[in-house]
Amino acid sequence: MLIVKKFGGSSVANAERIKHVAETIVKSYREGNRVVVVLSAQGDTTDELIEKAAEINPHASKREMDMLLSTGEQQSVALMAMAIEALGYTVISLNAFQCKIYSTSTHGNARIKDISTERIINELERKNIVIITGFQGYNRRLDVTTLGRGGSDTSAVALAAKLGADLCEIYTDVDGVYTCDPRIVKNARKLDEITYDEMLELASLGAKVLHNRSVELAKKYNVNLVVRSSMHDTEGTVVKEETKVEKMLVNGVAVDNDVARISVIGVKDKPGVAFKLFSLMAQKKISVDLIIQSIGRNDTKDISFTVTRGEMEEAVKILDANKERIGFESISYNDKVAKVSAVGAGMATNPGVASTFFEALYDAGINVKMISTSEIKISVLVDENKANAAAEAIHDKFISEGIQAGNN
Repeated sequence: MLIVKKFGGSSVANAERIKHVAETIVKSYREGNRVVVVLSAQGDTTDELIEKAAEINPHASKREMDMLLSTGEQQSVALMAMAIEALGYTVISLNAFQCKIYSTSTHGNARIKDISTERIINELERKNIVIITGFQGYNRRLDVTTLGRGGSDTSAVALAAKLGADLCEIYTDVDGVYTCDPRIVKNARKLDEITYDEMLELASLGAKVLHNRSVELAKKYNVNLVVRSSMHDTEGTVVKEETKVEKMLVNGVAVDNDVARISVIGVKDKPGVAFKLFSLMAQKKISVDLIIQSIGRNDTKDISFTVTRGEMEEAVKILDANKERIGFESISYNDKVAKVSAVGAGMATNPGVASTFFEALYDAGINVKMISTSEIKISVLVDENKANAAAEAIHDKFISEGIQAGNN
């Protein structure tokens, strides 16, 4: 078998853990598998590098930030290769340039365009264990790029898809995918399996187990994907097209604290205004999530939307600079909010889910600021100090009580 294994930063945070992971890799290799490993930077290395950059230049260009941040993964792969060498096995570490991971040119949040697998395959044929830097690629100008936080997951799944791997294992510091973050909901339980669609929604809504773009790729290329613990030899969670278990109305609850709300007040109630507003956000690569537009009054309306906290300041500046062009009265904003979401494939064909969802919030005395829904999820914006209580109330209502699809 050809197996791609990805280990996150906490899994390789220190020498002891690197040696433990090296033994895990070698065990799979001894079983006759060809092994490709993708690594993140050690522990808090990326955060520490960001702090170092801020000491020198708080407004450093994204290109130079990518040059700096990409060194974290290169350090990890070299150390891991050394650990495997010490165990007596043949191994080689490669960065994105060496194994030709081509990306778009968007520094800080690039997307993988293609991977030339020739070097990797040659190394596997030489019986080498191949260790590859996650989180990075390089663009048409041969500049290094990074794929955004969690991008090593995407690197691993993209490599698994391109190599036609039999299995892609994502190792984390938890045992698999849980119905909610156990640090928020104490009785959260591990799922044996979850659909691509459910996992994609959870990843996009704040669950930190998998990078959302990695799930998109896994679904697109039908990658055999498993999330499991790097600390314990236990069965993980299989991410697949369809699950065999009885569908619950809600399979997961996610909390996203990286949210800010922006409200544009008194926008002229005429065609094209929303386009002008959101095209400005798109031009600056600012991702918009929840959107609410009020009913028009006195020929005006209000438009509220959410962005990440790091992008709030820039978004407000852009709106202020284009006040006359868009035509509005004022802007208000708030970064003391959080998004809480419930996800479940069983929602699609069962009425009454919204009623039960909002009943849970009502019982917990939690006010809702914004609402967004899709076929398999409901998201609400609440005060950040109420987010964990909201998640617990929703989890208790749907999952702890075991409400199955068709039994609501």
